[in-house]
Amino acid sequence: MRRRRSITVLLASVLALSALPLAAEKEMTALQIEVKNGDGKPIDRASVLVRFVEGRSKVKFGKKVVTRWELRTNQQGFAKIPPIPQGKILVQVIAKGYQTYGKTHEVEEEEKTIEVKLNPPQSQYSVHQDAK
Repeated sequence: MRRRRSITVLLASVLALSALPLAAEKEMTALQIEVKNGDGKPIDRASVLVRFVEGRSKVKFGKKVVTRWELRTNQQGFAKIPPIPQGKILVQVIAKGYQTYGKTHEVEEEEKTIEVKLNPPQSQYSVHQDAK
């Protein structure tokens, strides 16, 4: 009797664990960041930082998900992120000769491309310069 009960519990736990990856796959997003300048030309070798900001894992019973990626764009201006949990993410882009970009995005689709347009740097401002 005891052996039958332990086999039943073992079988139930195996079935429950096999269902977990299916639930986790539905909450993931294939994310792609496209970086261009003001003229619409791609910017290669731009640093892209992606950090998962807000959202909780239903599979892990509400445990906070901490994920972060640092990568660079290719020659076409694209940075492909591995599957990321759905929720709020912070995207930061840094490229030499351009202003730094940073914005929080809400991701709820299975596939998403975020387009980032980088502006040229602004001239410096000083209170000590003469106004012309």
